[in-house]
Amino acid sequence: MERRVFLAGSVATGVVLTGGRRASAAGELNLYSARHYNTDLALYGNFTDASGIKINRIDAEPDPLVARLQSEGDRSPCDVFISVDAGRIERARQMGLLQPVNVPGVPAHLRDPDGHWFGFSKRARVIMYNKATLSATDLPKNYEDLADPKWKGKIAIRSSGHIYNQSLVGSILAANGPEKTDAWARGVAANLSRPPRGGDTDQIKAVAAGEADLCVSNTYYYANLMNSKKPEDKEIAAKVGVIFPNQANRGTHVNISGGGVAKHSPNKEAAVKFLAYLMSPAAQKYFAEGNQEYPVLAGVEPSATLKSLGTFKEDQLNARTFAQNNAEAVKIMDRAGWK
Repeated sequence: MERRVFLAGSVATGVVLTGGRRASAAGELNLYSARHYNTDLALYGNFTDASGIKINRIDAEPDPLVARLQSEGDRSPCDVFISVDAGRIERARQMGLLQPVNVPGVPAHLRDPDGHWFGFSKRARVIMYNKATLSATDLPKNYEDLADPKWKGKIAIRSSGHIYNQSLVGSILAANGPEKTDAWARGVAANLSRPPRGGDTDQIKAVAAGEADLCVSNTYYYANLMNSKKPEDKEIAAKVGVIFPNQANRGTHVNISGGGVAKHSPNKEAAVKFLAYLMSPAAQKYFAEGNQEYPVLAGVEPSATLKSLGTFKEDQLNARTFAQNNAEAVKIMDRAGWK
């Protein structure tokens, strides 16, 4: 699904939120969002229709939003902060920018143990392969296998600077410790088919084009290629297969889109209602169908497209653990020459 075009500080509702604290207004919610998917617009509209609470929204990249929250301090108008990846929202918690609330229905490994944030949708970070060049007997089974010299010159992956990879390496660090993770990262860096560049979709395209045999990507990028109206996107997806790593041991790494209530929320009641709404079956189904993300609420099925990829065992490592490992993960990747 296409990401929306936006400017940092722009407000889709047309309501301008200044840097000063906005007085609490009944029936309003001020949302700072780093999710930039067109499908979310209808989700927000559905919440307003059901609750009568108007959403004033600021869209920007996550790091500028965190910096804005910090600079605004106790005068911030923000009620809810939403981000993609546990690493960024955990950063906001560590900076004291969120407050604990109770939102039921969230699995323990997808929420902050102290209640400051929770994941309302998830995506698996998987290995993908070129169907034409690799047979079923050739495929790697674990993330650790990507360091095998047999894959030298055959792996495409985005940069170490992207937080999706930081969280993946943070999970590997939690599982294997610093020495083994350092050796693994060096092996992956030695096996790259090209210098890291582009996003996850670019890695999938590289595999489809024969520029690499393997890549690492989040599942929703692949699923959206499968569902694209463009024949060339469907052709790319048809050339690429999906591997859910580490099924015989800890399971596949999953990351989240997550939210939390801002520490100085002027509309806390509305904020809690909104976060509870994101965990409702209707909203969870919307994440599943609208942007091909896995729902986190038990009993809500993934989309038919995601189901076609198969079921998988997911890593039960708490998201806060791999998020807290992000900084060390960057150091490990940089030392390895994975730029």
